[in-house]
Amino acid sequence: MIQQPGVLALLAASALVAAFLALAAGFGLRILRRWDLRSGSDLQLALERETYLVSTLVAFALAAEVVSLFLFVFTADGLHGRFAGAMCAAGTLNAAPGGYATLLLKVANCLLAGVWLILNHADTRGYDYPLIRAKYAFLLVLAPLVWVEAFLAFRYFTGLRAEVITSCCGSLFSQGQGGLAGDLAAWPERTAMAVLAAVLGALFVAGGVLLRTGRGGYAFGLLSGLAFLAGTASLVSFVSVYLYELPTHHCPFCCLQAEYGHVGYLLYGTLLGGGIAGLGTGALMPFRRRASLAAALPALQRRLVLAALLAFGLFALVVAYQVATSSLRLGP
Repeated sequence: MIQQPGVLALLAASALVAAFLALAAGFGLRILRRWDLRSGSDLQLALERETYLVSTLVAFALAAEVVSLFLFVFTADGLHGRFAGAMCAAGTLNAAPGGYATLLLKVANCLLAGVWLILNHADTRGYDYPLIRAKYAFLLVLAPLVWVEAFLAFRYFTGLRAEVITSCCGSLFSQGQGGLAGDLAAWPERTAMAVLAAVLGALFVAGGVLLRTGRGGYAFGLLSGLAFLAGTASLVSFVSVYLYELPTHHCPFCCLQAEYGHVGYLLYGTLLGGGIAGLGTGALMPFRRRASLAAALPALQRRLVLAALLAFGLFALVVAYQVATSSLRLGP
């Protein structure tokens, strides 16, 4: 399986991103220990010159990390025909140890990478590198996670064997299945709808308050994270059954296929985009009092809030459309 173009591209990208972040982590340690903007030493001048190059390389690497999440899912879905029992990416991810662990870690790293890119962009808006220590400290947390992800992805893809008989999505995401997947599939439809509506409603209220008063950024960031989790859970609990028009089919991966118009990519893309923009809004709150960012940061946060509301709003509209136009009706 490792000879497949998608697999090779993913492994090569993971290796390059991990290598870039290893170099950047070393530079970040120097920044945290030696950075002093008041100094005119040769070391400080060298650090100021190097940070442009390092930040640019890290930005490209983390942008690739975000894109690689979708390539990973697309590749897993494309490989399902090579495994007996697999109907979609769900079976492929279950065909070797580490598949789902890699996916979950890639999702987490995608969100964190997006937040780092927002911090880096905000840092370039100030004349005195106002976020340089914060963004490199954050990078030192993110880099080990990316290294673990690269290891898990390599172990997973090298462990795939064509003769393996895997489980189909119907058995993996069913109400009788134990674990998180089974719990989400068994979640009552009306409860899941109410939770999603409540979280999105609170998010839009918090966004309106933040746009109007400039306050509540932390709450908006927290609610964005909750909206991402609630939206993801809703795809398993009730959106999937209306989309497939089968009351027992809770798979969150079949919606990525052409049979359903690849609508899954739109749903997951809006959730990730909204989550990144919302979390980024909250991550910028501690730096609003920096003098060099006094003018730029509120405007950047407003754009992020609007982007998050647009993304989550589009997600809600697509979900509502799928439920309203489905021929399936559950409950009394």
